[in-house]
Amino acid sequence: MVSARFPSAVPDLADSVGYIRSLNKPSVADVLRAAHRDGRVAVQARCGVGSQAAQLRLLQDLEEGARPDIQTLTIDAHTRMRRFAQASRCVKANPQDLNGYPLVAHGWQRGRELNEATQAPIQIRHGSPHPWALFEVTIASGITAFEGGGICYNLPYAKNFPLSESLAVWRDVDAVCGDLARQGIVVDREFFGTLTAVLIPPSTSLAISVLEAWLAAREGVRCLSIAYPQGGEVIQDVATLRCIPRLARRYLPGDAHVYPVLHQYMGPFPAERPRADALIFYGALVARLGRATKVLTKTHQEAFGIPDTHANLEGLATTGLAATSLLDFVTVNEDQVSEEADWIEREVAELVEPILACGDPRAEIPQAFADGRLDIPFSASRLARSDIIPMRDPTGAIRYLTSSNLPFSTATSRRNQSLLEASGPGPRPDLIEQLTRDINFFAGPGDPSITVGRR
Repeated sequence: MVSARFPSAVPDLADSVGYIRSLNKPSVADVLRAAHRDGRVAVQARCGVGSQAAQLRLLQDLEEGARPDIQTLTIDAHTRMRRFAQASRCVKANPQDLNGYPLVAHGWQRGRELNEATQAPIQIRHGSPHPWALFEVTIASGITAFEGGGICYNLPYAKNFPLSESLAVWRDVDAVCGDLARQGIVVDREFFGTLTAVLIPPSTSLAISVLEAWLAAREGVRCLSIAYPQGGEVIQDVATLRCIPRLARRYLPGDAHVYPVLHQYMGPFPAERPRADALIFYGALVARLGRATKVLTKTHQEAFGIPDTHANLEGLATTGLAATSLLDFVTVNEDQVSEEADWIEREVAELVEPILACGDPRAEIPQAFADGRLDIPFSASRLARSDIIPMRDPTGAIRYLTSSNLPFSTATSRRNQSLLEASGPGPRPDLIEQLTRDINFFAGPGDPSITVGRR
């Protein structure tokens, strides 16, 4: 498996398959399958540093101190944007300046060294719209999970990277994953429903992930993880997670395993330690109530930058406690969850079904974004209109203040407006003021009390 787009050769696919089979460890797909079977939430932290020695030590410290179900290599920005020479220079001169692990610069041999040093399987998290070289080194390293997609790793990150090109490259990635699946090596493909991480309405997150999962399944991918970012209102968050299996049954092939994943709150974090720990605990509780298969953890240092190892260990411990059966006495209003889930599923259907009804959904997606039939709020890309305006209703749930050209029915639009108006008559705050308040939902002064199941 050698590519002209990669600066040095990697082993061919047969060699990588043999290496993966020789590892005495489960794949990420194995871990997810077992967690789903046992009704528990697998726990995973984020981590990635520039130096090989520091990354190795970080993975080993996390494994010894917390035993996460899945380990992570978060990739640096140079590698994400295919600036491999710059990443290599940083590795040699100042690896501490990198904001992640430069796998391509280090090479597949060092990737295998990391893989062999941990009992838990590893996932690659990166943010690259054009990940081919990184994917090649990932597979050569024996790593069995690769996050991203042609939409979710393009429009939130890149300014002007053509959607048609990113979708084509990710099709190649998924085709190799399909080939590997036919050889008995199942690579987990997780879709980054977090998107911009700023007030993402659940149906926007799920619609884009469903489309990416549908495209991946067409190429033979058999392990599909659909990730959703905790929004902050428990009924809506639980309903969204529980929607994922319903959407999988509706749109994805029956021979694909689909797993709901929760990203603990991705917005601005509170700076005070007790509030930050409470928010982490809350996220883990939401994951369990929503029947997520996996949760990605945060730490009490989120407000200050990249967390240290000790903070990651504490975040894993807090999450592990909240996600256990110890707290099964905590419940939510199931009628409210069911009603919310029905509406979320309806919104997703109104977004994705016109795309899937086309003869070539992959070709239709760029045009849908150009027309505003698909959209992402606050996108960095010129290729997303970002005309939709999300806003929190009085409960904290995220609604559409403006849905612009999204193909919503009258009933859907009316419901969003009525929920936003539920606070009663009177003038609304200035739009920018309200959006700022909603974005800083947990971080601002006088942030909301964390309540479970109360509307």
